[in-house]
Amino acid sequence: MLTIYSDDHHLHHGKYELIDGQLTPCFEKPSRADMVLARAQAVQLGDVATPREFGLEPVLRVHDEGFVHFLRNAWSEWSALGRSHDMLPFTWPNRRLRQTIPDCIDGKLGYYSFDAGVPITAGSWQAISTSANVALTGQAELAKGARGVFSLCRPPGHHAAADYMGGYCYLNNAAIAAQACLDQGAARVAILDVDYHHGNGTQDIFYDRADVLFASIHGDPRFEYPFFLGYADEKGVGVGQGFNCNYPLAAGSDWAVWSLALAAACRQIAAYAPDVLIVSLGVDTFKEDPISQFKLDSPDYLRMGEVIGKLGVQALFVMEGGYAVEEIGINAINVLQGFDSVTAN
Repeated sequence: MLTIYSDDHHLHHGKYELIDGQLTPCFEKPSRADMVLARAQAVQLGDVATPREFGLEPVLRVHDEGFVHFLRNAWSEWSALGRSHDMLPFTWPNRRLRQTIPDCIDGKLGYYSFDAGVPITAGSWQAISTSANVALTGQAELAKGARGVFSLCRPPGHHAAADYMGGYCYLNNAAIAAQACLDQGAARVAILDVDYHHGNGTQDIFYDRADVLFASIHGDPRFEYPFFLGYADEKGVGVGQGFNCNYPLAAGSDWAVWSLALAAACRQIAAYAPDVLIVSLGVDTFKEDPISQFKLDSPDYLRMGEVIGKLGVQALFVMEGGYAVEEIGINAINVLQGFDSVTAN
């Protein structure tokens, strides 16, 4: 399987995030992608290619222009105030506060985010835009006929909606790739999100559409981030009714439980008969992940890949979460090897 990767992700290295009431060193860090790449090379998964440059047009097919402008210019506005430390929001326009975009950068940070887990540094925009290009390059390889491609995106994307960032995510790489598939002739695209945390941004982007089926298996938002989306009764609206499928699971869920949700999601996907499958590949479902509460073990990821492979659909795997850095490479690549073991036969 071809892997798309860029060293540009090293340019984004936030020092702190706000979690559990404390400023804590970021769990989302460059070594995550480094470990995945090292494992792909160690097992000879396939060739590694650098991304092409696609410009902003495919990004703007998914994201609000004002939001993209904010991301591109945030650091220059921040540093113009004499600040050299990481950017983090601290005020949000919640409920009855005015939904107005302020002129100052601190106000914009709050307006365009939903948490304080999205530090912006001097090199962040380059890493963010390259991450989208990593996903788009993978999609382009699928369009050429590849059976499966791995876009090793960092930073991840599934918590980012059309006009807000959060949860380590700035641009929604999976959504951008899905829209590119549609723009190039696909009639239906399915997105399967296997990250521990619900892909609220992806759901938000496609919630009123029937040309993208979104299925997510994740920690129940009654107790788990992002708390305010991901419930089982969220089915879509308008023409999108029935094309959003959430499978929230209890803390402590292991493969026996998790695999039942995967089977149900795959039945939904098979019935939808997509032209292309995008997999938001988070491996923070691992039993030793420091910020998650599922109990999957490394061999389970091979089985996960096999189940996905049996759908018989072209698949683009887009890297999302996973914070047990020593095992992230093993677990992510196990999914891809499991997928390849089916499609190679």
